[in-house]
Amino acid sequence: MVDDGYVNYFEILGVAEQAKPGEVRKTYRRKMKDLVLEIARVEITEERRAHYLLEMAKLNAGLCLLRDVARRNAYWEERNELMGLEQEWREADVKGADTDALRRAFDAKLRDFLSKYVEELMLDAGRDKECVEASHWDAAHERHASRILRHYRQGLHQKILERLPYAEVTPPKIDWDERRRVIAGIVAAKGD
Repeated sequence: MVDDGYVNYFEILGVAEQAKPGEVRKTYRRKMKDLVLEIARVEITEERRAHYLLEMAKLNAGLCLLRDVARRNAYWEERNELMGLEQEWREADVKGADTDALRRAFDAKLRDFLSKYVEELMLDAGRDKECVEASHWDAAHERHASRILRHYRQGLHQKILERLPYAEVTPPKIDWDERRRVIAGIVAAKGD
């Protein structure tokens, strides 16, 4: 099963799927502290600011999601269901079956998943008291991050779509000799 593009908060925080909420918090605080120290040591350019805001948003979202066992389980179930739907679509395509219904179902679930667990979750996490305290996230961060998160979500969406089995479009057949004759006729007519 391909999981490239499906945001994995366990990997982002570097914790196991069975990690307890206390372990999630401890890892989050350590990673956020390291990130804040790194930010303080470098000159902030527009590109670096975008990078750091995205990294902070990912860590904040990871904490908010993984410290709550019910939300964590719902997220992981939706993620696995989506990946399974992609696999089902691929297998149906290999067999030559009609994949239109699978494509539509997958596309709807993918858009919902990325909106919910990338853009919305990351912005909501920036309002969480524990995250604000650890990351010093504020309204200015949120204003800048909303554009960055939308771009990040769209990038993940595109990354996933590029590997999917959409129907091939037949390339156009071009008669280059006919084109040359038409162009030569146009040029000759203008010269008269």
